[in-house]
This record gives sequence, structure tokens and C-alpha cells, in this order.
Amino acid sequence: MDVSFGVSTWVWLSPFKTESVALFPKIKEMGFDVVEIPVEDPTIIDGKRVKEALEKYDLKPVVCGAFGPSRDLTSKDPTDHQTCFDYLDALMDLCEIWETDFVAGPMYSAVGKTRMLSPEDRKAEWELAVQNLRKVAQKAGERGLELAIEPLNRFESDLVNTTEDVLRMTEDIGHPAAKIMVDGFHMSIEERSLEEAIKIAGDKLIHVQVSENYRGTPGTGQTDWESFRRGLEAINYQGYVNIESFTSDNQELADAVCIWKPFADDQDQLAREGLTFLEKTFK
Repeated sequence: MDVSFGVSTWVWLSPFKTESVALFPKIKEMGFDVVEIPVEDPTIIDGKRVKEALEKYDLKPVVCGAFGPSRDLTSKDPTDHQTCFDYLDALMDLCEIWETDFVAGPMYSAVGKTRMLSPEDRKAEWELAVQNLRKVAQKAGERGLELAIEPLNRFESDLVNTTEDVLRMTEDIGHPAAKIMVDGFHMSIEERSLEEAIKIAGDKLIHVQVSENYRGTPGTGQTDWESFRRGLEAINYQGYVNIESFTSDNQELADAVCIWKPFADDQDQLAREGLTFLEKTFK
């Protein structure tokens, strides 16, 4: 296992825009090698200026998508599909500018879409997600990119909740660009064993996000980190392990992820202490 550690800019702010590169020197000084950039609005990001900052501070980027109701590949409105296709194209453009290999996120449906459906309706929605993601995977493959598809917990999605679910989705998509990412927060809710869940993802796992079970500083909660480590070792994971948590200072973001209070004395503390714990656990 050979991992590098990163942190999401969501720890400090939302949305990321060109001027948010002011975070990069602090992120590098803390000891991170990777910065995860959630692209909520591509139009407020100058890709070339961000690339210059990435190179200046020697940080590797990860492009992470944000999928609201208008970017829903399972919507009954085809306009939403096209909006999502266009958005994913913009994310791929940034991947190419920043010379990174994949787009990450729960791109199959809108976050927060949770309903009890009939088996017939559920099957139809699954097939629509697969059909649309196959188109996205084909585009990604043509550009030398991959899709890191993320399962979410049952309170944020009713479609893909476990690594078993996402593995089945990648197999149904049937394109080599369709890969898997996992987030320890969602896994702590949905998986019986972190180790076994990671083994299920196997060599399709190309990205990992972590936080504590309560979204706070890694190492301060109930997560079974030894199980997590064993899983990554078992598949000889070679990639990034990035902290994803959120600031409660942005009301829109706080509402979206149900963050009503800070999870550390300050966000810098969450990142610093989280990195120290991850280095001790996974190196």
C-alpha cells in the first residue's frame, strides 16, 4: 500500500473559486500532498490560474463534483440530464488543465434524493443512471480520464449506498472508465465491515475520503480504523486518502450536509490533527 494524504477545501469554505487558492500555502504547510477541490460552479474557477497555484505549492489536485437537483441523471426531465452532462464535461476540462486522472463524486443521481419506490420504479431509475453514466464513461475514456463513483448513506441517496451497490453499477455500466471511490463517513453508516467493503471494491477503488463517523477529526470517534487499514492493505491500494469534512459557516453547504455546529475548535485543528492521525495509521 502506498498512499498520499489530502484535504478537501470544503473543510474551510464553499464554494471554491479562483481566489480560494489562498488556502493552498496553508494546506501545504500542514503537510498535505493533495488538495481536493469540490467544483460547485465551474464558471467561477479560472483553471489556468488554479493550475499555477497548484504548481507553486506542489499540490496534486482531485476534482470532486457536487450534484444537486438540476444535475440529476435519474430525473424524469431530460433537461436535467443534459445539465449534468455539460457540468461533467466542465469537470473533465478542469481535470485536463490540472493534469489529474479522474472526476469523483455521487454522479448517478441528485444528493438528497431519498424515497421509497416500487421495485419496478427502482429498476427503471437504476437503468436510467447506468445508461447515462455509460455515456459519461465513454466521454471520460476518450479523454484518458476515469469516474470515481461514490456511494452515499441512505439519508443522502436511495440508489447507491454500499460498495456492493457501486460495484454492481460499474459492472452494469460496462466501461473501463467506470471506477469506485469510498467515503469512510458513509461506510460507517452502511457497511457491516470496513475491511470487507474495501475488498469488495477491489482494484476498481481509485479514491478514498475519510473523516470520523460524526464527520469530525479522524481518530476522535468510533470508526474502526484498523479495519479500514486492513482493507486498503488487502487490495494494495495505491492512491489518495483525503479528509472530507465541512464548515458550518456557509449556510447553503451546512443545510445540504446537515452540519449545524463545528466539529473541532477550529477547522485548521481538524485538518492538522487529522493528518497526524492518518500518517500514523496508514504509513
